[in-house]
Amino acid sequence: MGRRRTLALWCPDWPAVAAAADADISPDEPVAVISANRVVTCSATARTAGVRRGMRKRESQARCPALHVVTADPGRDGRLFEPLVGAVAEVIPIVEVLRPGLMLLPAAGAARYFGGEEVAAEKLIDVVSACGAESFTGVADELFTAVVAARHGQIVPTGGDVDFLAPLSIAELGAEPSLCGDDREHLIDLLWRLGVRTMGAFAALSVTDVATRFGADAVVAHRATRAEAGRSASGRPPGADVVIDHECDPPIDRVDAAAFVGRRLADELHRALMAASVACTRLTVHASTTGGQHSSRTWRCAEPLTPEATADRIRWQLDGWLSGKDFGNRPDSPISRLRLEPVELVDSGALQFGFRGAGIPGGDGEVADRARRALVRVQGLLGGESVRVPVRSGGRGVAERITLIPLGDELTPASDPDAPWPGRIPEPAPSVVLSAPVTVRDCNDDPVQVTRRGMFSAEPTTVTWGSRSWDLLWWAGPWPADERWWAAPGERVGTHARAQVLLNDSRALLLRYQQQGWTVEGVYE
Repeated sequence: MGRRRTLALWCPDWPAVAAAADADISPDEPVAVISANRVVTCSATARTAGVRRGMRKRESQARCPALHVVTADPGRDGRLFEPLVGAVAEVIPIVEVLRPGLMLLPAAGAARYFGGEEVAAEKLIDVVSACGAESFTGVADELFTAVVAARHGQIVPTGGDVDFLAPLSIAELGAEPSLCGDDREHLIDLLWRLGVRTMGAFAALSVTDVATRFGADAVVAHRATRAEAGRSASGRPPGADVVIDHECDPPIDRVDAAAFVGRRLADELHRALMAASVACTRLTVHASTTGGQHSSRTWRCAEPLTPEATADRIRWQLDGWLSGKDFGNRPDSPISRLRLEPVELVDSGALQFGFRGAGIPGGDGEVADRARRALVRVQGLLGGESVRVPVRSGGRGVAERITLIPLGDELTPASDPDAPWPGRIPEPAPSVVLSAPVTVRDCNDDPVQVTRRGMFSAEPTTVTWGSRSWDLLWWAGPWPADERWWAAPGERVGTHARAQVLLNDSRALLLRYQQQGWTVEGVYE
């Protein structure tokens, strides 16, 4: 069975192009789209003048005094992209919109219609060009590879995804925001500092190492670089109970009314999805007018759609229709019927939010708000001390460098983390912090202690933790310390020592010796 090829059509710098068109600015003028006082997108002319994404507004204007600065508006981007999608849909009916500025089509259908993938790509570029926009196309086996190929304007041979991606920079993993998670930039930065500079080098890492060391988003990125089969549709078709069919009474002929109805239908759809224990990753929005005209648009997302994301896509689409830039011309009558049809479903677990950012400044907005509300309810049931959040603190040991503060209290660390801490445990920190008693023995099975001179009483050879024992492959230390000797008796830390040991199962432990006994203070995994 042949591979299902994908054609991606990408309009570069679309937010800047849409902003220029909306403000009636010439495409040759330098334009920058600003959000939170930083450039999120800029036109090619602006880049030539030295403007870059992430640059502050004042610096960008200093580099390019003629720069037109426009505030980011996703609604404007979606509304103005709709005519391009409609024009492409007139030629190839099956179109999926990843985001305004990027659409996907099945390459097989386009190739059959035009007589080959290369001819189809050129024809679609001509269609978009007739709408006044620049575009690039890419064809590949997998969706991610097709999007990357579109940014390079290439057609990847069948079965050649891995070879095409291998020499490309690891930064390409974050080039398309609709296909990556919030942590992708941190992942790329970490891989670069580790010496993993190309997607081929990342693909060469084992799946186990990536999953255990980098996190869930890294696994998705790793699968993409290996050109493994992407997300597939649910084995069962969406049932009638998760399809929302709405008769508009009165019919919709205004953008504000469309936005209101879209929000209500999005909430209704997601209640039905939750009741069915599924989440939607691909949604088709159908619309019909009182005059009998029909149109539909399919939206695909890398992550399961939330009610807010669904409402945004409905509003963008209806805005484009009602402004007369779809159906080939302005609809001859108001929209009388809307139908939301989930095309692709995944298990509801895919919509599970993480807890990153809860109670911590700079945490993710929606995720942090949801998590915080849930944790406040837990506090109400179990007391204020039942929920505590970590704050980076100062200290020499790993446990001392974290202060747990009750949720809602001022996040003040017990010690200044930026103060000098001579003798502190060097980075990287252990991945697990605990305090569990262990026994360290030498080759004669005698307990190993730390002498007054700060040396091992004998060379350690085994560590016994509970009922299990491990041979030692390597050890470092001990490093003695006498902390807070001046404090009151109840506040003194006292004389102790730390050592690092490597077990024969490749795990490393951070051990602490105090009062003639050993404990595991941290585990490196």
